[in-house]
Amino acid sequence: MYHLVKWLVGWLRGRTTPASQEPVAVSTPGDHAVRPPVDRLVSTERAAVPDAGRDAVALSVRNLSKRFGDRVAFQDVSFEVGYGEVFGFLGPNGAGKTTTVRTLSTLIAPTSGLATVAGIPLAPENGVEIRRRISVMPESPGLYLRLSVAENLECFAGLYEVPGARDRIDRVLRAVGLADRAGDACGSLSKGLRQRAALARALLPDPQVLFLDEPTSGLDPVAARDVHELIGELRRGGVTIFLTTHRLEEAERLCDRVAILNTTLRTVGRPGELRDRLFAKTLTVTTLAPLPEPGRVFAGLPAVDGWRQDGPAGYVLAVSDPAVAAPAATRALVAAGADVLSVGESRHSLEDVYLELVSEDEEARRR
Repeated sequence: MYHLVKWLVGWLRGRTTPASQEPVAVSTPGDHAVRPPVDRLVSTERAAVPDAGRDAVALSVRNLSKRFGDRVAFQDVSFEVGYGEVFGFLGPNGAGKTTTVRTLSTLIAPTSGLATVAGIPLAPENGVEIRRRISVMPESPGLYLRLSVAENLECFAGLYEVPGARDRIDRVLRAVGLADRAGDACGSLSKGLRQRAALARALLPDPQVLFLDEPTSGLDPVAARDVHELIGELRRGGVTIFLTTHRLEEAERLCDRVAILNTTLRTVGRPGELRDRLFAKTLTVTTLAPLPEPGRVFAGLPAVDGWRQDGPAGYVLAVSDPAVAAPAATRALVAAGADVLSVGESRHSLEDVYLELVSEDEEARRR
C-alpha cells in the first residue's frame, strides 16, 4: 500500500516515484526530547509575509455567510487576524465554527461576503495559491493507519511538494515529540499520538496561516502542554494560528484574541476586554463575623457604587475602580472593628463570558 500511495503522489506531480526508494530515515530513540528552536522549525523559504509584519492582516473577513439550502451555517461574520496572532474561535456545537474554517481554507465556497486569506482574496481562481500558504489540522487526524508516521509524512510532503522534505520531516517530528515513534504504524498509536502526527503533517508545508481544529483533543495534560508550547513557538516565528477549541481555559491561556460564534458573531476581543465589557467590576469582602451594620461601613466609600450581602459574613461591592475601592473598604472595615479575612477583586473567566453570551442567545430564541 505504501508504494502504491507513493506512486500516486508521483503521478499527481507528473512523475512516478521509484518503488525502491527508501523510506524517510528514522531518528534514534530519545530524540523527541530535543526540540528545535523556532527559527529552525519555521523555514525562511515560506512565502514572504507582508512588510508590515505582525501588524499586517493575515485573515480579513467581511460579512461572510454560508447557507446550505434553507439552513444557515453562519452569517454576516466579520473580523481580522494579524500575522503572528493566535486567534481563538469559540462556540457551541452547530455554531458554524468548522464550516467557517472549511470556507476560509477554500474547501467550500461562501454564499456571500468577502475574505482575504494570507494576503490573497478568497475566490475560486485563487484556491491553489491560498492552499500553498495555509495548512489545516482537522479534529480527525485522517492518517493512513497502515503506514508508519514517517511514511505518512513522506506521502503528504510529496503532495505538498515540500522542498527538502527529509530534513523538514525530521524537524517536525522532533517538534511534536515523535522522533522516536517515526517507524511505528499510525494504527498502533494512541489517539493522542495520532494528534501529534496530524500536527506534524500540518506543519510540513511551513504555513503562514495554520488552522487548528481541537488540536489537544484526546491528549493527556503533559502532551497538551507540549502542544501549547509548540503553538507559542509558532506564534513567535510569525505563524498565524486560527484555533477552534471547546477548552475555554486553553483559549484564555493561548489566544491573543477570541471570537465567540453562534451562527452570528457575538463578540471579538481580548479575554480581559470581554470580561470588562460584559461584567461590572466588583470586590468580594469576607469577614470573620457578620458586620452589625454593613450599610454604615460601605456607604459613601470612594469608587463604591453599591453593595449586597453574600452569605453570613460575605459582601459584594459594586465598584468603578477596584484600585481605589479596595484600600478604602479595608480601612473602613478595620475602623469598624471587623476582623477582615479577605478583600479581593472578583475575577470572571472566559468561560463566564462564553456562557453569558450563549445563554442570551438561548433566551432570545425562546421568546
